[in-house]
Amino acid sequence: MGFTSLPVRQQNQVVQEVVQDEFCRDQSLPAALLHMHFHDCFVRGCDASILIDSTNETSSEKDAGPNQTVRGFELIDKAKKSLEATCPSTVSCADIITLATRDAVVLAGGPNYTVPTGRRDGLVSNPGDVSLPGPGLSVSDALKFFTAKRMTLNEMVTLLGAHTVGVSHCFFFDNRLSNFKGSGAPDPSMDRTLVAKLNTTCARNRFRYCELALDKSTTSIVSGFASNGTGFQQDFAKAMVKMGSIQVLVGKAGNIRKNCRVFN
Repeated sequence: MGFTSLPVRQQNQVVQEVVQDEFCRDQSLPAALLHMHFHDCFVRGCDASILIDSTNETSSEKDAGPNQTVRGFELIDKAKKSLEATCPSTVSCADIITLATRDAVVLAGGPNYTVPTGRRDGLVSNPGDVSLPGPGLSVSDALKFFTAKRMTLNEMVTLLGAHTVGVSHCFFFDNRLSNFKGSGAPDPSMDRTLVAKLNTTCARNRFRYCELALDKSTTSIVSGFASNGTGFQQDFAKAMVKMGSIQVLVGKAGNIRKNCRVFN
């Protein structure tokens, strides 16, 4: 990928400034954007079809059950508006999601990785196309979703927690949320609002993480990540780049929306 006449450095800066501004208001933003990026790429590929609003006549992916918890749309709108003012019809909404997610990950203390650009926006958004791995699935059933997108078992373990929470699995930092260094209380350095949100998210998804930790096919991967934070971050960055390349539209396929919420 490499489609865009706007210098990559310039488009990166525009998106980065928007993400930085929003992150100052809401530190759970990385989790929200990872959630959005995952839900976009695993349905028809990374084509920003998740951003399309429903109308009185037509429903979009936003109406699908799994997407009812997706948020962060206003941030994408803000970045798109800034980019359109700089260089109209040049940077796709699909690229904005990918860039914004990477920038949010960095702000949360995750790895900084190079994001290929040049995606085009999709022309279809159908709630019937939305089929995503739910938190109650077994490891083997969840893996079917990932192998269908040419993702590996290792990449699945890396992403299953990260797309919901942030740059790490819940059980990697559970002790910081409720029993930091045996104190019986959260890590005092963490924002209290963020701790509350993460506790809610982790409680909702703890079954999934227990499954990953206990399943014989993934237990060694989980143990390896838990004991090697650097290795986890490196694998996370690679998995994010690969996920961001799922079924992308390039060349003359799709188009570049002027408004991320509606088709041109």
